[in-house]
Amino acid sequence: MNLTNQTYTPAGRVSRKRLSARAAVAFPDGEAYKGAMSTSKPGSSAPLLGVLYLCLAAAFFLTGLNAIVKLLVVDYHMAQIIWFRCVVHLGFMVALFMPAMGLRLFASRRPLLQWTRSLTQLVTFTLIWVSLIWTPMTTVTMVLFTGPLILVALSVPFLGERVGPRRWAAVFIGFAGVLIVLRPGADVAHWASLLVLGGAFFYAVYQIQTRKLAGYDDPRTTAVYTILAAFIVSTGAVPFYWEVPHDAADWLLFIALGVVGGLGHFLIIKAYQHAEASLLGPFDYSQLVGASLFGFLIFGEIPDRWTWVGTSIIIASGLYIAHREARQRRKAA
Repeated sequence: MNLTNQTYTPAGRVSRKRLSARAAVAFPDGEAYKGAMSTSKPGSSAPLLGVLYLCLAAAFFLTGLNAIVKLLVVDYHMAQIIWFRCVVHLGFMVALFMPAMGLRLFASRRPLLQWTRSLTQLVTFTLIWVSLIWTPMTTVTMVLFTGPLILVALSVPFLGERVGPRRWAAVFIGFAGVLIVLRPGADVAHWASLLVLGGAFFYAVYQIQTRKLAGYDDPRTTAVYTILAAFIVSTGAVPFYWEVPHDAADWLLFIALGVVGGLGHFLIIKAYQHAEASLLGPFDYSQLVGASLFGFLIFGEIPDRWTWVGTSIIIASGLYIAHREARQRRKAA
């Protein structure tokens, strides 16, 4: 993460160390937490608490959100689903941060990059959620594990980072795992799987944009902008596609979209307050547990053995890349 020695935040000019610590409590995704200082003490149970928070968020809340979308998208337009998701989430973020910051919460030194990043996030979850119409939840989750692999490839042209032959080998091996999961040309393949890959690609772009924003804006401002574009776009579109929820169960599902998403986000924030990114990273793969559970219990989805083989290759490649990056950071420290 490239930060200048002195960077601006609404509280004034602060050092790299203080900005990194503050980022740990407000950025909405793991990339923004990387390099953040853990608040836990040696020998305490705080890192374990961070792991628990992340596993709850990844295995149940994030995958639960996808399950709700998969249930609703059968009867309702995607614009309405996105709007409900954004309203509750944005309200949560504003209620959390505006009392301390006021209108400064929306002040950005890089507004174009903020809006571009926010639109990228909108494209990301739109592609992923649309793919859920035709693609099993477990398969979607498995393919999304390619995000770290794509990020490595994009970090070279966009961030000027150097990637060694071992990490490049891990990237290519990981994508071989993707081919095993998707098996293009086989009967199990569906064109909607390409939407998932597109979602993983745009999420990697989103992470790169997050890195570029670090050091320019207060992390709370970036957290709010994350969902702002989706809220504005969906608000403009939803009147054309609005359909009154059919019954009380559907109303509960729509409300749960925002509540589950907001709680998942809050747990991720708490996780990175208690433990370092290097410890938490591998536990993000606990999403697979939740996706498999929800997929089987709600939709009757059972991945075949080749899907599990491909997923194992993807996860192993991602973990190796995380290990190599951790070693590089330790050497640079």
